[in-house]
Amino acid sequence: MSDTPARTRLPRAFFDRPVLEVAPDLLGRTLVRNAPDGRIELRLTEVEAYAGAIDPGSHAFRGRTARNAVMFGPPGHAYVYFTYGMWHCLNLVCGPEGEASGVLLRAGEILTGAEQARARRRSARHDRELAKGPARLATALDIALSLNGTDTCATVPDAPLTLLTGTPPTPDTISSGPRTGVGGDGAPHPWRFWITDDPTVSPYRPHTPRKRRLDSGRTSN
Repeated sequence: MSDTPARTRLPRAFFDRPVLEVAPDLLGRTLVRNAPDGRIELRLTEVEAYAGAIDPGSHAFRGRTARNAVMFGPPGHAYVYFTYGMWHCLNLVCGPEGEASGVLLRAGEILTGAEQARARRRSARHDRELAKGPARLATALDIALSLNGTDTCATVPDAPLTLLTGTPPTPDTISSGPRTGVGGDGAPHPWRFWITDDPTVSPYRPHTPRKRRLDSGRTSN
């Protein structure tokens, strides 16, 4: 891997910081995915921070489970989960080991490997939509549960996931606001960060409570 500044691998120390420092600092970084069908590089444009035990919106809020165990491990590892029985989402673990927190990668711009991404995201009308949203990003990059726990800081050739320095935006071009789809006490936290006016950023959607299904044979008043 080239040692030019933009192509330098992010060290573990980058992730071993409070999640609200790491999250906005991930914008503009380059995520490298070495998949079986080729290499894809993506510039991160939108992320969300989840702060573990102090954050009702976090998977780790109620403690360690088999599903979220990776979040309690060393920083710099990938936390992948499956949601709604359909989609995968990719997160990066940060903070000290044992204190679960992570950053959800919500959106990005495909820099190289667009052909592979298009093959997985055939419904995308434009390349800017290939990774516009966390499920789309994971689909475009061929992210699956098999990557859960992957060390993105490992110095091995052709690692499946790596983060490079890239070109971070200036602070005045970073926006923040409530996280998408988060309800309850965690709803107002302005822990979603994105590059202002970037066309690959996903639209904000507030949390919508699920309606209870009525018992069979009953009608509502």
